[in-house]
Amino acid sequence: MFIKVLLLLLFFAVTIFVGLYFRKRAASVNDFVLGGRNVGPWLSAFSYGATYFSAVVFVGYAGQFGWRFGTAAVWIGLGNAFIGSLMAWFILGRRTRIMTNHIKSATMPEFFGVRFSSTALKVCASVIVFIFLIPYTASLYNGLSRLFEMAFGIPFEYCIWAMGILTAIFVVAGGYFATTVNDFIQGSITVIGIVAIIVAALGSKGGFIPAIDSLAQVSDSAAPRGTVPGVFTSFLGPDPISLLGVLILTSLGTWGLPQMVARFYSIKSEKMITKGAIVSTFFAIFVAGGCYFLGSFGRIFASPADVRAKGYDSIIPGLLERLFTNNDWMMGLIIVLVFAASISTLSSLVMSSASTLTLDFLRGNIIKKMSEKMQLVIIRALIVVFIIISSVIAISVYRGGITFIAQLMGVSWGALAGSFLAPFLYGLYWKKTSKLAVWCSFIFSTSVMILNVLFRSSFPAILQSPINAGAFCMLAGLIIVPLVSSFTKAPEKSVVTHCFSCYEETVSVKVKNDLG
Repeated sequence: MFIKVLLLLLFFAVTIFVGLYFRKRAASVNDFVLGGRNVGPWLSAFSYGATYFSAVVFVGYAGQFGWRFGTAAVWIGLGNAFIGSLMAWFILGRRTRIMTNHIKSATMPEFFGVRFSSTALKVCASVIVFIFLIPYTASLYNGLSRLFEMAFGIPFEYCIWAMGILTAIFVVAGGYFATTVNDFIQGSITVIGIVAIIVAALGSKGGFIPAIDSLAQVSDSAAPRGTVPGVFTSFLGPDPISLLGVLILTSLGTWGLPQMVARFYSIKSEKMITKGAIVSTFFAIFVAGGCYFLGSFGRIFASPADVRAKGYDSIIPGLLERLFTNNDWMMGLIIVLVFAASISTLSSLVMSSASTLTLDFLRGNIIKKMSEKMQLVIIRALIVVFIIISSVIAISVYRGGITFIAQLMGVSWGALAGSFLAPFLYGLYWKKTSKLAVWCSFIFSTSVMILNVLFRSSFPAILQSPINAGAFCMLAGLIIVPLVSSFTKAPEKSVVTHCFSCYEETVSVKVKNDLG
């Protein structure tokens, strides 16, 4: 216990020190929310990855989908790396940085407000962000609580408040720059920890080949094609359709999440895009690929009876308990790993939610005149408020017996990315994207996800899962926006000309980059 507490306190001390150290670099709204748009490639790439992956992936997704799909779950990790990271950086990175800087947009709702000349769109988007980030936050707490209870035997509530207080201290003090530096530190811990766990897990079964051989002997009559010999080690696993739904939600979803896209706002230079894309892709391969790879062997560490009794979210904690019960150093590292992954994501969520509510909802609407000093005070206050609200909801959800992390995240990502992905992507690239098309995307995705929560049994079987419903909303938005734009009123020419003029500016480059 001493070793585990020592490692955790050391992590707390470093995190708080970083927040206090960078407090002078958070003196303006631009510095506090975007780091002055001057953050380097390694910090941005690790911040992108650390925001992407948390206890939700390590405990919830890895356990549930590793169990359901076997080794085919690794496809999800690869999708996260190449679609959610590499393609996102190259397709969204440059254009996002250029246009948001040109129109002076600090948040995604503010982008919609200026790009489509609509205050109502901006306010609606800010409300969607605030509401649907809450279930995602609750899922972070849920995943962390499992490991804390196992390692320390302390009540879930203490874990939640510790995580909330730590996040509030360093985010309120240091803002965006402190968040990215902590993300770099926490991301490094995550990579090291996951590699160590995989080595230990496979070693306990005699190595990779014996572990695969053991998994190939497993069958499950409850899973689609689960009785086919070797199906849990096959190329696409026992349920390829559901596998595709998870891959789409977790990979394409990052393109429409405010806390993820915000990482592109602070790109410093052209070189940073390539470096950031490569670093974040390798980070995703190690973290997401490693998590799903580890989870795919859950069936040789846990029995179906255990999973039916305790749920999918018990698979990874149970595996770790078996491996490291007598190894305090490794268990301490794992606790710090999961805490770090969750803190990094939580800090991005509260920053995104508080800045959006202040800049897009309160400023100019509720409070007509808001000085920069007042904006900073309100953003910091709302960070604390959001942490308190999400903590209370997380405790209520836990006590209510809602323990499936993947489903909580599916609702959040489905509503957010389903609403924003298509309007944001087309808004960056296509001049004819109409205001009504954006409204249709917002209304369609939020309605589908809310109805899925309330009337899930009435949905078609394939869409009863919030994950599949969320993936459906994202793909539907990519069709709805151009379809509605094609027969509705075109946007004002002056607005479009202003927004897209930033792409036409001439810059000088070296001949090695352009033949001229």
